[in-house]
Amino acid sequence: MELRQLSYFVTVAEELHFGRAADRLHIVQSAVSQQVRRLERELGAALFDRSPRHVRLTGAGERLLPEARAVLAAAERARAVVRERSSLRLGTSTGLGEHLDRLLGDLAVLAPDTAVQLVSAAFRDRLEQVADGRLDAAFVRSLEPVPGVQITPVGKDPLVVALPAVHPLARERDVALADLAGLQLCMTTRRNNPALVDMVVEACHSAGFEPPPGPVTGSLQDILATIGAGSVPMWTVVYAAHARVLLSPRIAFRPFRAPGLALPIGLAVRRGTPSAGAEVLLKALTALPDSSDHDD
Repeated sequence: MELRQLSYFVTVAEELHFGRAADRLHIVQSAVSQQVRRLERELGAALFDRSPRHVRLTGAGERLLPEARAVLAAAERARAVVRERSSLRLGTSTGLGEHLDRLLGDLAVLAPDTAVQLVSAAFRDRLEQVADGRLDAAFVRSLEPVPGVQITPVGKDPLVVALPAVHPLARERDVALADLAGLQLCMTTRRNNPALVDMVVEACHSAGFEPPPGPVTGSLQDILATIGAGSVPMWTVVYAAHARVLLSPRIAFRPFRAPGLALPIGLAVRRGTPSAGAEVLLKALTALPDSSDHDD
């Protein structure tokens, strides 16, 4: 049994899709499938129930998953103790922009010998990896309590509306949420970002309407392409910092009319026993200026 095989198995278990797992690992899908099958042969049990429509963990796979994560975390700790430089494994997500830049800038001053490894993962995966030690810390857009994890507020992340550039609302300086009542809402699944989905849906309810659901697509690029096609009027929300670097002639980004929409940003670390890297990161966090000065 190799660490590589366990790593591939865990990634597929988190994605429940061999193609997406390969993208995360930056290797071809056939290599992931091959190593997982070798692991299954060595263990004498199928770890995944595969079909053309879905990939699911078998009972054996569900029992192996926490053990595999523990082995990988232990291996990473072993590597860390022999490194000349201290390291920090930091979970990130799309659109953090200046929040991430400012924190890493202060960290570079406080601990210039710390090597930072940025890891992109879905919301739930980031929290799980912090709780079991695979990540030292992670940015999350939620302050809700999580078992085994403590979350320190960092600031707020304003949202803007993305809608077809040809829609009449695109000519407005800002958009009231209630004006979107007749358009389909196209968003990621709740599993990928529960805080975002819940906040937007609840805000629509407060504005007096139930947003008709649009098609469920994969990445933000897919969502924007679907909206930009313009066959059916649709909208979504995008983090303002991310919208500033997105270029799409078919999409208009407009701020929400006051009071607007914004998600809190927190830094998640392991409760009780944060790593040395996480401790340094928390010190860097206290060195940041008042985050409200940077909200926009």
